[in-house]
Amino acid sequence: MERQEIIAGLVEILKTVRTIDQSRLDNVTEETDFIKDLKTPSTEMINIAAKAEQKFDVEFDDDDIDDLGSKVKDIVDLIIKSKEA
Repeated sequence: MERQEIIAGLVEILKTVRTIDQSRLDNVTEETDFIKDLKTPSTEMINIAAKAEQKFDVEFDDDDIDDLGSKVKDIVDLIIKSKEA
């Protein structure tokens, strides 16, 4: 699965999160920061990770979620790592 496909899937997930300003989802890149750029509440990150697990049919270790950074590339890397495991 290509990184750009994963980002597109993440944007689909983010469109379902009411606390995110939808107008900010037009230019999401790997460098986009969930908290700074998208104003995602940190409590919402767990919910986004859970939705990503379902969408991409992967399972994240609790330690990986605890160590997850706040940039889009961090969750893209985690999805790829989980798919390869």
